[in-house]
Amino acid sequence: MIDAIYNAGLNLLSFGWWTGIVWPVLWILIKIVCILAPLMGAVAYLTLWERKLLGFMQVRHGPNRVGPMGLLQPIADALKLLTKELIQPTAAAKGLFYVGPVMAIMPALAAWVVIPFAPDVALANVNAGLLLLMAITSIEVYGVIIAGWASNSKYAFLGALRSAAQIVSYEIAMGFALVGVLMLSGSLNLVEIVNQQGQGIAGGSVFSWNWLPLFPMFLVYLISGVAETNRAPFDVAEGESEIVAGFHVEYSGMAFAVFFLAEYANMILIASMTALMFLGGWLSPLPASVPVLGESGFHWLAIKAAFILFCFLWFRATFPRYRYDQIMRLGWKVFIPVTLVWLVVVGFWMMSPYTLWK
Repeated sequence: MIDAIYNAGLNLLSFGWWTGIVWPVLWILIKIVCILAPLMGAVAYLTLWERKLLGFMQVRHGPNRVGPMGLLQPIADALKLLTKELIQPTAAAKGLFYVGPVMAIMPALAAWVVIPFAPDVALANVNAGLLLLMAITSIEVYGVIIAGWASNSKYAFLGALRSAAQIVSYEIAMGFALVGVLMLSGSLNLVEIVNQQGQGIAGGSVFSWNWLPLFPMFLVYLISGVAETNRAPFDVAEGESEIVAGFHVEYSGMAFAVFFLAEYANMILIASMTALMFLGGWLSPLPASVPVLGESGFHWLAIKAAFILFCFLWFRATFPRYRYDQIMRLGWKVFIPVTLVWLVVVGFWMMSPYTLWK
């Protein structure tokens, strides 16, 4: 169907400039809009879901005033932030002050270029997709540092230092967890990684997915993802009771909203990554013989990502905030050694007669 739409657009005009330059560029822009428009909608309603879920867990209603059952609350919040004045502190670095929010959201959106939604549905199905993804997401820390430094506020700078140290620390553990996935699949291509989970001794069932043989790495990746996005219980960078609001304390209006969007876009990205790497992506948990539900498709990827997002929100409602030194200890002294040990275990397991991957 996608190829048919592309060919229809290509045949609209027979000029060389249309088929060689204009339509291919236009087609890429259309695909980008088709990914980013639903993503922005998902980000907006993830905030509502979070507030509703926290309300339910704390035995209260949550947002219920704007629209039926509060469903228009994210739109009201967006309009409010859009109409607020952008206040720039007098002593702030003029250009960098606005570069910070852009640098924060850019990697969160650019990373979707290699995320496959189905076997043949990806903006760019590149062979080194996993490597590209890790490279893009590692840029995110620069936005945090620039925002903290450019604000020229001790609170913002302290929040930026904490946040940057935390992101860098947990990125290492996440990287090692993905090395385990790379060992099992033998490919950096995300489509290949998902397809590999449908093979093996367990015959493509739930037990052939990577979460089982890489269970310690699955837990490390999931918890590191929470820390990477500065979510509770790892939110010391914006611990309200200690340092006001972290690195974006001096931001207001749309600049603040961009940081907010970046945080939730990163949550959706990490949830999708976890689903693809460890939970079989678009593969169905039921045998193919089961009618309708046994069919693989994007809906399974969405359900798995939604479950991971639910865990993110559940953690916030349940756990108290970690102390900063405890966060650093967990990253460096627990997660990194666990992933390194399990990499060795998986290596021996793959070489032994008891291997699951034949």
